[in-house]
Amino acid sequence: MINHYSTLAVRENASTQEIKRAFRDKAKRLHPDIAGKEAEAEMRKLLAAYEVLSDRDRRYEYDRAYSRFIKKVDFDYRSWLRDHADDPASRAKLVFFELFHLEEDAAIAVWDRSGALDFPMERYLDREDWMDCVYLLAEKLDERGRYYEAFELLTILVREERRRPYFRHFMDDVEGLLKELVRLRLRAGVGDELWIDCMETLLELGFSPRDEARWLRSMAETLLKMGDEAAARSIVREALRRDPGLPNAGRLREKLNV
Repeated sequence: MINHYSTLAVRENASTQEIKRAFRDKAKRLHPDIAGKEAEAEMRKLLAAYEVLSDRDRRYEYDRAYSRFIKKVDFDYRSWLRDHADDPASRAKLVFFELFHLEEDAAIAVWDRSGALDFPMERYLDREDWMDCVYLLAEKLDERGRYYEAFELLTILVREERRRPYFRHFMDDVEGLLKELVRLRLRAGVGDELWIDCMETLLELGFSPRDEARWLRSMAETLLKMGDEAAARSIVREALRRDPGLPNAGRLREKLNV
């Protein structure tokens, strides 16, 4: 069965240097000037494999999930899961299977047909598999411009991690992706009221006062735009209580007389 190690043609205990060397060798052979445009799909898989295996933390998480979920079997597991598509547990496992075999579009299609955010995959996967699956799915939705759905999945993961740790040192990557998504991409994809709902969700998750102050500032800016000066004024005060040196708050304070 295809995996990141077979994509790079290295052993599962290969060193970082061996992985880098294998990537360079294969990338040269797959370069468009040599292999043509038909090699583009293989190059994408090669890059995906390298990005995971060359990063210590991502490789650790991948190995842990792969060893649990992807087993050598004597039948076509993908076909078996597809043949049992009426069973939600099989669909949940198929989403996870496709994600780990770099068939992201197929995984998202199954997830969409199953109800997308309303599909309770946590009922059908082990907790660890579910959390790994949700993180991978959020990454791929983000890459495809489906920012709100990615946001929802990432906040579910953060809330669950706060309840009972699983990702541990890898949680910095999860939180980093969530903050990056909120800072750079989410706002353009949601309306004002939904944006405020998203900020309220973030404030429930237990981030630092500095982060919370910035999200409160954004809420106040949105409320002011919506014409609710009283609520905006109250929220600016709360933001400044959490971070008295809050950047870019001067003009907002002037408008609201705070």
